[in-house]
Amino acid sequence: MFSKFYILVSALVATCGFAQNDSLQMLRTQPQQIQLNQQAMDPLAPSKAAFYSAILPGLGQYYNKSYWKIPLVYGGLGTSMYFYLDNQKKYNRARDEYKLRLRGIDQTNNPKVGTYTEEQLLAVQRNAQRNRDLSLFITIGLYVLNIVDANVDAHLQQFNVDEDLTFKPVLEYNPLINQHHFNVNVSYRF
Repeated sequence: MFSKFYILVSALVATCGFAQNDSLQMLRTQPQQIQLNQQAMDPLAPSKAAFYSAILPGLGQYYNKSYWKIPLVYGGLGTSMYFYLDNQKKYNRARDEYKLRLRGIDQTNNPKVGTYTEEQLLAVQRNAQRNRDLSLFITIGLYVLNIVDANVDAHLQQFNVDEDLTFKPVLEYNPLINQHHFNVNVSYRF
């Protein structure tokens, strides 16, 4: 136990000894000026992106220069709107047929719901109404997600992402025990 502790302490002392720099030399050098682009300094960029996406879906992604997200936004909104309109049409068709049945008109030439019983028509109405409402909630959720995505993307563009701070996962092979090991290298350069 003592030998492991002794090895650990001597390793820490050795690394600390190599890590020392000449402090006077560091004071003599001029600090480097950090160059930032204008968009990274704009504190209103996230709110602008969210506002643009609220006005027209996809416009916030265009403002953030995330052009590949625009088809995803319109694809999601378009698909959910299609299902909303389709379920609304099914609901209206079953409701109109049920109203005709309540008036006493049993023979209709509607190929979709003309052969259903009254109980089946009520079940079709409930299912179509539930699916229509679900499609509406999904559409609203995707619209809000579009706004949140534009806002978060604009926030993340302001972060400093350079090579001074790296996180690199590595899968290495150890020939002594004939196995692969997952390692994580974290480094920070001043």
